Amino acid sequence: MKTDLLTRFLFDDLGIRGEFLLLKQTTDELLSKHQYPAPVANLLGEMACASLLLSATLKIRGSTSIQAKGQGPVTSIMAEATHQRTCRGIAIWESDPENQDLHQLLGQQSTLAITITPQKGERYQGIVALEQEQLDVCLEGYFMQSEQLHTRIKLFHHAGMWGGLLLQQLPLTVDTEEFEENWNRINALTETLTLDEFQGLDSTTLLHRLFHEENIRVLHDEPTSFWCSCSEERTLQMIKSLGQQEANAILQEQGAILVGCEFCHQQYKFDQARIDRLFNDPTLH
Repeated sequence: MKTDLLTRFLFDDLGIRGEFLLLKQTTDELLSKHQYPAPVANLLGEMACASLLLSATLKIRGSTSIQAKGQGPVTSIMAEATHQRTCRGIAIWESDPENQDLHQLLGQQSTLAITITPQKGERYQGIVALEQEQLDVCLEGYFMQSEQLHTRIKLFHHAGMWGGLLLQQLPLTVDTEEFEENWNRINALTETLTLDEFQGLDSTTLLHRLFHEENIRVLHDEPTSFWCSCSEERTLQMIKSLGQQEANAILQEQGAILVGCEFCHQQYKFDQARIDRLFNDPTLH
């Protein structure tokens, strides 16, 4: 069975689109960067799946992030996916949570932010309260509240694998009695999906088993992977924003400027000569 693939599909005559996703290596690499407690790792894996599913609904080049903040054992957790189906994520926790209920992990006054950052154009962000105990249900509420689109999301994790299934009303599809009947029927079929089927079947077989009586068009698979956007160039730009005086003060105190990426743990080290070139000869970046 193939993993680390996102499969998009369409019900051409129903005004409904869908995505199926199963992750293994992608989440293995993402989660290996930190020693997360199991409940935190499970939620971060689900958020990685969700960010990939949401990014695939957009026709833009850029990134889509999902971030939750609260006052529980987990104070912040986020995952970010790009239009190239890469993702990264990180969680900050102060104590080991006892279970995977969102309210137990993040506290009762937690919020969820969905941020879309196109390579060109303005960034968009929507924020909703985390009023449900499961991430997928909260995301469904976000789409109905902010986009007015019927959306169904099912997220799974078991035995080191994470995945998800997304169904969504196509934009500009009119809510009619016929659409509601079709939407309810497709959702009812989705409810028959078992964990064994989700983890044991490839996307084509699974979609055929679920929707064999429907006119479904399966699009090509898109591979997913872990990838971090940090780089030496971006790190140098951050140092430059501090100003030459501040950079030199750090060099005098520490002998070198060390910068670590919190997402992937990549370490960047710059000596006095490199910082001098940064400020005095920008063409050598």
